[in-house]
Amino acid sequence: MYRKSMDDREMTDLALQSTVDLNNRVKIPLIGLGTYLSTGDRGYRAVRHAIKIGYRHIDTAMMYDNEVEIGMAIRDSDEPREEIFLTTKLWNSDHGFEQTKAAFDASLERLGLEYVDLYLIHWPVQGLRLDSWRALEELYKEGKCRSIGVSNYMERHLEELLKIAKVVPVVNQVEFHPYLYLKELQDYCMKKKILIQAYSPLTKGRMLNDPPLKDIAKKYQKSTAQILIRWCLQRETIVLPKSANHNNITENMEIYDFEISKEDMKTLDAFHRNMRVTWDPTTQP
Repeated sequence: MYRKSMDDREMTDLALQSTVDLNNRVKIPLIGLGTYLSTGDRGYRAVRHAIKIGYRHIDTAMMYDNEVEIGMAIRDSDEPREEIFLTTKLWNSDHGFEQTKAAFDASLERLGLEYVDLYLIHWPVQGLRLDSWRALEELYKEGKCRSIGVSNYMERHLEELLKIAKVVPVVNQVEFHPYLYLKELQDYCMKKKILIQAYSPLTKGRMLNDPPLKDIAKKYQKSTAQILIRWCLQRETIVLPKSANHNNITENMEIYDFEISKEDMKTLDAFHRNMRVTWDPTTQP
């Protein structure tokens, strides 16, 4: 589905503002800026810089405590609002039907925007997540968000949701990188027309000096971060590298002038060791 919605273009044809079609035909840029921990003026300046150099996809959440700064940066940019794809998320303490709608309205007010492009359930809170999804469907039908999806959902959470869902999630945002290659989950999502969004693709920096990864980076004359981002793209995900450092934000977008060979992709696939650098949703009932 990923290749088809890219009009069968080769990976070498991609550019920073390349998009893929979600299952509701809304277009989403393949690379976005993650903003976790990018708060205050630092977060504002990071988003302003990202938009200035060509990013058109920004990812935030109520839990990140930066929606005010993110919204201000988008409003202050020279780009029309419709050119920026913005995601925010429902936090765990706000689950429930009415609570979800109130939480969304609060996020919208903090952002200072009329709509968001994608609203996600941040975590599959047991006992409440189905009521929360019904609220997301209502928000979607009202046009307050252009798309709805989930985050940190495993296959069992998705199976439960799809039994009652009137709207299929457009994405499942999960930790995803060569050291946590969730191929079975991705294959399941693809069958259901749900795209994977890769968060923490840079392993929070923990594996950037891993010798085997450095060997591959040296071969392509790229940084290890760029190799990890490129791997995510070639494994058909939407990738969300996080940084507030302007140099890193710029470097992270410079991944369109090379393609990792099939042989080296298999080598990177074999790095998988079920290593998580964030929370573990496999323990969530």
